[in-house]
Amino acid sequence: MARSFVLKDTGKVVHKFGDVSRETLDRLQVFVDLVLKWQPAQNLIAPSTIPDIWTRHVVDSLQTHWTYPEADTWVDIGSGGGFPGIVTAVLLADRPDAHVHLIESNQRKAAFLRTALRETGSKGTVHPGRIESVAKEWVHGPVDAVSARALASLDLLFGLAQPFTGTGAKAVFHKGQDFQREVDEAADSWNFDLVEKKSVVDPTSRMLLFSDISARSD
Repeated sequence: MARSFVLKDTGKVVHKFGDVSRETLDRLQVFVDLVLKWQPAQNLIAPSTIPDIWTRHVVDSLQTHWTYPEADTWVDIGSGGGFPGIVTAVLLADRPDAHVHLIESNQRKAAFLRTALRETGSKGTVHPGRIESVAKEWVHGPVDAVSARALASLDLLFGLAQPFTGTGAKAVFHKGQDFQREVDEAADSWNFDLVEKKSVVDPTSRMLLFSDISARSD
């Protein structure tokens, strides 16, 4: 069932897609308010995107969970301002076994992420540190999926995510209009299965769902 996203501040309908509860929309509004409150000190999102925060960041991030809705346990790498990690946690807030792990090396942004989880009533853990270090010492159980948005090239993302995808996790990555070049370049070093979905925010961008990722041995 489609549901409209009607912004409380402007009354503007920004998107019609997905079955999202009123409670979830309220949590998302809390998160947006926090981003805007912390933005002057933390620069969580590009200043030019603030007027379109719901479309450019929230709805765009909702696609992570929509791309792989079966996943309960997520690792979001390079979480930054919480897009998509906090948004995924909000969507999974009422699922009993769900949990989102957010890895962020910037200590101040890590503090923001902890605040966002608490204020939205979402289940997650913030891991302050470099992705490689946190992944190497992982003791938090199996992971269903890894996400990242605006972090690195696919080739580098596969390397960062390998400790999780190597044990069966899938990967959901947002990519812009140059996605095909990145897929082709990554294929030189990695084997993978790919499901490609057109972005609901930008038809030239893609949500890429990868599975069975492994480094090429040849």
